[in-house]
Amino acid sequence: MTHIQALSFQKKQVRTDLPQLKSGMKVKVWYKIPEKGKIRTTFFEGIIIAVKHGQKTTNSAFTVRKIAVDNIGVDMTWPLHSPVVEKIDIVQASKTKRNKLYYLRNKSRKQVRAKLRKRSAFKELIIEEAAEPVTPAETTEPEQS
Repeated sequence: MTHIQALSFQKKQVRTDLPQLKSGMKVKVWYKIPEKGKIRTTFFEGIIIAVKHGQKTTNSAFTVRKIAVDNIGVDMTWPLHSPVVEKIDIVQASKTKRNKLYYLRNKSRKQVRAKLRKRSAFKELIIEEAAEPVTPAETTEPEQS
C-alpha cells in the first residue's frame, strides 16, 4: 500500500457527525456492547478529562470520567472515530483553563462540581433568540380611551 492510498483510507475512516469535544464538557457517550450474539447500546455519562491527538486524525481518542456510587471514579477511553461509539451528546459545557483535567481524579464529586463553572452548552442559541426583534402584532398595549 502506498502512502497516498494509506492517506485516502484514513480519510474514509474519519467521522464527521461527531460534535467538537473539549475538556470539561459533560457528555453522554452512546456505545455498542456485544452480548450473546446481539449488540446492545448503552451510554456512559461523565466529564471529558482529556482529548488526545486532536479530532481530525484517525488515532484521536478521548477520556470520560464519572464518579459512581460511594465516590468511586470510573474512566473510559474511546477512539473518537471508532465504530463502537454510536453518538455523543453534549449535556453541559464548562469553562476550563486546562486541556488535560487529570487533577479531577483526586477530587470528590462535590469538589468537581465546585471546580467546573457551569456554562450553557447552547449559549449562542439562547442569545440569538433573545436578540430577535419583536413585531408590533406580538406586543399588546392597553388602549387609551
